[in-house]
Amino acid sequence: MYKSQIIEQRIDPETMLLPYLRKQHILSCTKYGCGEGGCGSCTVMISTIHPISKKIIHFSANACLLPVCSLHGTAVTTVEGIGSTTTRLHPVQERIAKAHGSQCGFCSPGIVMSIYALLRNHPEPTMDQIYEALGGNLCRCTGYRPIVESCKTFCKEVNCCQRQEKCNGPIKNGPVENQISTLFNKEEFLPLDPSQELIFPPELTLMAGKNKPQTMVFQGEKIKWIAPITLEELLELKAQYPKAPIVVGNTSIGIQMKQIGVCYPVFIYVGRIADLFLVKYTNEGISVGAACTLSMLNEILYDAVSQLPEEKTKIFRVLLQQLKTLAGQQIRNVASLGGHIISRNANSDLNPVLAAGNASLYLMSKGGSRHIPCNDSYFQSTEKLPVLFPGEVLVSVLIPYSQKWEIVSAFRQSQTKMNSAAIVVSAMRVLFQENTDLIKDCNIFFGGIGESTVCAKKTRQGLIGRHWDEEMLSDACRLVLDEVSLSPAAPGGKVEYKRTLTISFFFKFYLKVLRELPSVNCHSPLEISGDGGVTNSHIAKPSAKQRYQNVKLNQPLQDTIGRPVMHHSAMLQVSGEAVYCDDMAAVEGELFMALLTSPRAHAKILSIDLTEALNMPGVCDVVTAKDIPDTNEFRFIDWDDCLFADEKVLCVGDIVCAVLADTPAHAKQAVNKVNIVYENIEPAIITIEDAIRHNSFHTPDKKIQQGNVDEAFKKVDNIHEGEIHIGGQEHFYMETQSVRVIPSKDNKEMDIYAASQDPSFMQGLVASTLGIPSNRIHCHVKRIGGAFGGKIVKTAHLAAITAVAARKTKQAVRCILERGEDMLIKGGRHPYIGKYKVGYMNDGRIMAADINLYSNGGCFTTESICIMELAVLQNTHAYNIPNLKCHGMVCKTNLPSNIAFRGFGFPQSALITEAWIEEIAAKCNLPPHKIREINMYGNVAMTPYKQEFDTCNLRRCWEECMESSQYHDRKEKVTWFNKQNQWTKKGISIIPLNFPISYILSYQNQAAALVHIYVDGSVLVSHGGTEMGQGIHTKIIQIASRELQIPISYIHICETSTATVPNTLATAATIGTDVNGLAVKNACEKLRGRLEPIVKGNPTGTWENWVKEAFIQKISLSATGYSRGYDTYIDWEKGEGRPFQYCVYGAACSEVEIDCLTGDHKNIRTDVVMDVGCSINPALDVGQIEGAFVQGIGLFTTEELKYSPEGVLHTRGPGQYKIPTVCDIPQEFNVSLLSSSQNPYAIYSSKGIGEPALFLGSSVYFAIKDAIVSARKERGMSDIFTLNSPATPEKIRMACADQFTKMIPKDNPKSFIPWAIDI
Repeated sequence: MYKSQIIEQRIDPETMLLPYLRKQHILSCTKYGCGEGGCGSCTVMISTIHPISKKIIHFSANACLLPVCSLHGTAVTTVEGIGSTTTRLHPVQERIAKAHGSQCGFCSPGIVMSIYALLRNHPEPTMDQIYEALGGNLCRCTGYRPIVESCKTFCKEVNCCQRQEKCNGPIKNGPVENQISTLFNKEEFLPLDPSQELIFPPELTLMAGKNKPQTMVFQGEKIKWIAPITLEELLELKAQYPKAPIVVGNTSIGIQMKQIGVCYPVFIYVGRIADLFLVKYTNEGISVGAACTLSMLNEILYDAVSQLPEEKTKIFRVLLQQLKTLAGQQIRNVASLGGHIISRNANSDLNPVLAAGNASLYLMSKGGSRHIPCNDSYFQSTEKLPVLFPGEVLVSVLIPYSQKWEIVSAFRQSQTKMNSAAIVVSAMRVLFQENTDLIKDCNIFFGGIGESTVCAKKTRQGLIGRHWDEEMLSDACRLVLDEVSLSPAAPGGKVEYKRTLTISFFFKFYLKVLRELPSVNCHSPLEISGDGGVTNSHIAKPSAKQRYQNVKLNQPLQDTIGRPVMHHSAMLQVSGEAVYCDDMAAVEGELFMALLTSPRAHAKILSIDLTEALNMPGVCDVVTAKDIPDTNEFRFIDWDDCLFADEKVLCVGDIVCAVLADTPAHAKQAVNKVNIVYENIEPAIITIEDAIRHNSFHTPDKKIQQGNVDEAFKKVDNIHEGEIHIGGQEHFYMETQSVRVIPSKDNKEMDIYAASQDPSFMQGLVASTLGIPSNRIHCHVKRIGGAFGGKIVKTAHLAAITAVAARKTKQAVRCILERGEDMLIKGGRHPYIGKYKVGYMNDGRIMAADINLYSNGGCFTTESICIMELAVLQNTHAYNIPNLKCHGMVCKTNLPSNIAFRGFGFPQSALITEAWIEEIAAKCNLPPHKIREINMYGNVAMTPYKQEFDTCNLRRCWEECMESSQYHDRKEKVTWFNKQNQWTKKGISIIPLNFPISYILSYQNQAAALVHIYVDGSVLVSHGGTEMGQGIHTKIIQIASRELQIPISYIHICETSTATVPNTLATAATIGTDVNGLAVKNACEKLRGRLEPIVKGNPTGTWENWVKEAFIQKISLSATGYSRGYDTYIDWEKGEGRPFQYCVYGAACSEVEIDCLTGDHKNIRTDVVMDVGCSINPALDVGQIEGAFVQGIGLFTTEELKYSPEGVLHTRGPGQYKIPTVCDIPQEFNVSLLSSSQNPYAIYSSKGIGEPALFLGSSVYFAIKDAIVSARKERGMSDIFTLNSPATPEKIRMACADQFTKMIPKDNPKSFIPWAIDI
C-alpha cells in the first residue's frame, strides 16, 4: 500500500492495522483469518529505518496484531501495492498462480507478502529461508507443495528439481508410458528485478533526518498510548505509570487483550528508543537491547557464531536453534527479546536457554540501575513477591560466552514442526572439570511444566561432583521427577506425557554429552547409537513429482480438456483482487452482528435482560427467538434443528441472541452486557461413552448385514476383538463464516451474500424463517475461502438469523464470525468409536466381522444420520468380507451438532477397518500389506449392500503404488535402519482406497445450468455449483469451451445465484463437476445445435460472425441445461440398493521417522496413485489430491480437539489447534494419476476427486504405528496395541514405552477432574 503520506491526528490505540486497512481505507486484500497472528492471512510488509544502523529494513508482520499507533514513520506495503491484474503482477504473485499454488485463494495474499518480504531482503533465497518465511502462513487447500515449488524458482541453485520444464517431460521409464509431469513452465515466468521494487518513501527518510522526534500520545476510548523517544523519558513514564505494560510488537499483550479481555489504561511503546536497540560485545558476552526483535536477535547471534571461536558460541547456537521454530516469521519480526523475557510465558523457547546459560538482565529505573540473574528467582516471582521493583525497565540482556568444557543444549516438543508452542521445552548446561567427566556445574530448566520457567535446583545440587555415567543418569531422572511436579489436572493436560518428556529430554542431553565430551576417560558403559532423535533444525530439500496422462496428439490446442489449466481466479487471488463476502463495501446504514452464545452445556434459560446491552454506544437492537416472524425451528432433510436457543441451551456455543451495532467492536462489547440467568439441567452428556451409558441416541440407527456372522464365527480359526477412538476435526477453512443480508427498501425482498456451499438451502431456510416465498430471497455466492463441508447447514443457520435482524431493523446486516466463535459454534468432523469382533483364518483370510460404530453427533441430528449411513455402507472399505454385521449409532450429546466434513464419515469408518486389518496381520505374523492383498476386492466385486463394482483399477493402483514407491526395497531398508537405531525408528505403510461417489438420495444428484451467448461472442455461464477452491468454475469453463468450440478466454462465470439457476443442490459429495458439468454440456449442445445451420452456411466464418448472424436471424442465444444426475437409492429394510454411482480408487505409501523419546515424527516420503478416470484438469486434480492428503495427515496426526469435562471447547484458534504447516508435509511427495482409466458414468470419463484422497493421509498414521511396533518389539512388548487417532506426539511417545515411561507416577483418574477429555 502506498497512498502517499497518511496523517492521523486522532487514532484509538486499540485500532489494529488490519481493520484500519480494511474498514477505514477499504484495502480489503489483506485478510482476517484468526486475529491472533497464527495463520498469516493478514501478512503485510513493514519498512522502516533501523534506530541504530539507520539502514532501511523490510520485514513481514501480522496486521491483526500491529497497533496503528506503533507505525509512525514506517511504510506499510500490502498486496495491493506490489502488483495487480490491471497493471502487472509481481513475479511472486505470477509464479504462485501459474504453479497452481492458489486454490480457494483466501490465504494467497498473505503468502505472497511473506515471500515478497523475503525477496526484498534475499532476492535469491535458500530453501531454508523459504520454509522459515512460510512457517507463519497456513493454507488449508493446497497441501503447500505447489506453493513451495513456485517459491523454489527464485532460488539461486539450479538443479533438476527446479528445471521442471526440461527434466519432467514424457516419462519413458516409469510405470506407464505417455505420462508427463509438467504442470507449469518456468520459462513463462516474469524475471525478478530487485531494482524495480518500490522504494522507501523519501518523505519518511526526510522526516527521520530533519525533524527532532517528539514523544507521541494517543488517547482512545479506554487506552492511552505513549511513545517516548529517550530512555530518560521512559523511566519517568514508568515511575508515573508503574503498572503500564511496555510494548514493542504487541504479540503478547495484544493476544491477552483479545482472548481473555485484559485491559490496561496506559501503554508505553518503546520502539522509538534507540538505547533499547544497542548491541555491545563485552568480555563476558553480548549485551542485546531489550527492544531488539527476535529476528534482530537471530542476526546478531548468527554474526557472532560466524566470527567467534566455536567454544565461545555454544549458547548462541542453541538460541539460534530455538529461534527457528519459535512462532512464525511474522511474529519473530516484531516480538522483542525483552517482551519475551518479561512475559515469562510458561512455554517460552528462549527463557530456559537464557537461564541455563546464566544470562543476566540489566534493569534501570529513576532510582538507579542493577543487574539481576535471569534465573528461577526471576521467573518464579509473583505480583505479591516481585523481583522487579516498581518503575524498573529491562534495558538489555547479557548473553554470556560459553567455555571449553561446557556443553549446552535445548529440547522442545510441539504438536507441529513450526509455529506451534512447545508442549515442554528444556535447556540444560553442564560444565566439567577440565580433562574429566566430573560435573563442576550444571543448570536444568524446563518450560511448559508450571506457570513459568522452572529450575530443577535439587537435581542440580545432586549432580555436582558426580561422574557423567549411568548411575548419575538414573539418579538424575528420579530427582527430576521428584522435583518438577505437575498436577494431574494441570491446564493443557498431557500430564503423564509432560512428565515423561522431562526425563526423556535429560536422557537426550545425556547422550549428546557423551558424544560431544572431549576425549576423556568416560565412566559410562552405555552403548551410544548416535540416534538421539529425529528433530533437526536443517530442513531437507523438498522433492516432488506429479504424473498424469498426456492428451492425444490430435487434440486441438484450443481444447483444454486434459491439460493443466490454471485456476481461473488464481491471478485475482494472488493479487488480492478476488472479492470474498467480507471484502464487499458496506452500504449506508449497514449494521454489524455479534452473537451471544451459551457458556453452559445443558441449562434452562430463566431470564434474559437486554437493558444494559441496548444502552451501550452504537447499539441498534438485539434479536432473540421472539423476533422470528415465522418459526424458530427448521429441518435439514428429515431432521429438526433450531436457530436460537429459546427456553433452554443444549450445548456450549448454542446461540441465544444477536446484538446489532454500528461497528463490530460496539456489537462485541454489547454482547458482554446481556445478562442471562441459567439453571443447569442434569445430566450434561459430553462423550460417546456418556451417551452409551445414558442410552442417548439420535434416530434412526443404521444396519447392514450379509451372510451369517454367528455361524462364520463358529468355523473360523481365530477371533479378534478390539476398539479404537478417532477424534473429531475442525474444518479450519481460512475464511470464517460470512453472511451479508441487504433488504430491499420496501422490505419485501432480500439479497443475501454468503460463503455458502448450498445457496438454495439457505434461500429456503431464510424464506421459511421469515414466512415469505423463496422468490423474494436472492442468494449470491461469488467465491468461498474454503469450506470442506462446513458451509452448508451452519451458514444457512447464520443467514436466517442475520435475515431476521435485517427484517427487524430494515437495515443491511453483516455477520462475520471470529475464528474462536466459528470453531465454538459450528461443530466439525464426528468423533467415532469403533468396536469390532473379527473372525479370520490362520492364512489371513477374513471370514466374518461384527462392527459397531458410534459417532458423537452433538445436540441436534443435522447431517449426522446421513454421515453414519456412508460410514456403515463403506465399513468394509476395500475388502471382501463374506459375513458381516455393521451397526451404526449416532450419539446425542450436549455439544454443538457435528456436521459434514470432507469424506463424510468414510475416513473414520475406513480407519477402523484398517486398524483391525493391521491387528490381524500381527496375529497371523504376516506383514499388513499381505493381509490387505489377500482380502482386497478384485475384478467385479459385490458389496454388502448388493451393488457390483468393477474394482480392477483398485488392484492397478495398489500394484502401481507398490512399484513406484519401491515398497519392498524400502521396507527392507527400514528394517535395517531400525536394527541400527535404538531411539529413532522408521515405519512404512501402504494403504488402498475404495471411495464411493454420489449422494445416496437420488434427487440430490441433479443439476441445472444457464448459458448466455452475447452478440459480441462472449459467453456467460451460470450453474449450481459453488467455487470454494476446488476449481469447479475452471473445469466448467473448460467444458463449455470444448462444447462450444471456442477459447476459454471467451467464457466467464460471474457467481452462483438462486436468481439465475434455481433449486440447486449443495456442492459436496465430490459430484460438483460431474453433474453441473453435464448440465452445462447440455445447455452448450443446445446452443451449438442452434448455430449449426449458420456454421454450415458459412464454414470459414468466425465465432463472432456466426453469433451475430444468429442474432439477426432471431435465434435464441440463451439456453438452460439440465442433468438428472445419478439414480441412487438404498433400502435399509432389505439392506440393499445402489447408493453410489462409481468409486474412486487409489493407494498411498508413506514412510516416517519417529523419535521414541519425544514422540516427534517427520514425514519422509509419500507416493500416491489415484484413479481419477480421464482428468479434465490434471493440475486441479493433483492439487485436490495433495490438499486432501495433507488434510488427512492433520486428521490422523496433529489436529486434536480438546473439550473440558463440562463441554467447553479449549482449542479455539491456531494457537491451540494445529493444522499441518509447510514443514509437516512429506519431504518427498509424489502423485501419479492412473493412466488409461475410463469412467462411463461421468462427463468425459472423468471422476470426482475432491474428497477421496483425504483418507490416504492415514498411510502416515499407519507408518507411525509401524515404527512404534518396531520400538515395542525391541522392548519385548506386544505389537498389538491401540493407537487412538490422531497419532499425536503424546500418543506416539507413550506407546513407545520404555524404562522412562515406567518411572512416571500414575494418577488415580478418580482423584482429579482432568483439564480435557476425549469426546
